[in-house]
Amino acid sequence: MKSRSSLEFSDVVKIATAAQAEAHSKAWAVTIAIVDDGGHLLHLQRLDGAAPLSASMAAAKARTSALGRRDSAVYEDIINGGRHAFLSAPLVEGMLEGAVPIMHQGHCLGAVGVSGVKSSEDAQVARAGVAALGL
Repeated sequence: MKSRSSLEFSDVVKIATAAQAEAHSKAWAVTIAIVDDGGHLLHLQRLDGAAPLSASMAAAKARTSALGRRDSAVYEDIINGGRHAFLSAPLVEGMLEGAVPIMHQGHCLGAVGVSGVKSSEDAQVARAGVAALGL
């Protein structure tokens, strides 16, 4: 039997605080979603001025990243590369840049998804959140 790490509430708070600080430093109105390794929502924070749609998008991006164990941008690249059939993949909705997995010792602990500004900026906020864990 193997043992593995999992996110604790204190980890979620660290991630959310760092991601929010990054967004605020750039004056970006975004939504930040944090999910566990199964894509289940642990935290959702829509900053002032973020569009209502960004809440659904951030959670979907995070879920896709956690379930796939990779940046959500990978899926966007696959589709943009011409593999349009990938759009029919089950349980995968947020196939846009803006989410990154939380990896530790080769295992996915969850993911952070962000939506509200340019996709590369969403990813920047998500990476700032994950970096707060110091993994």
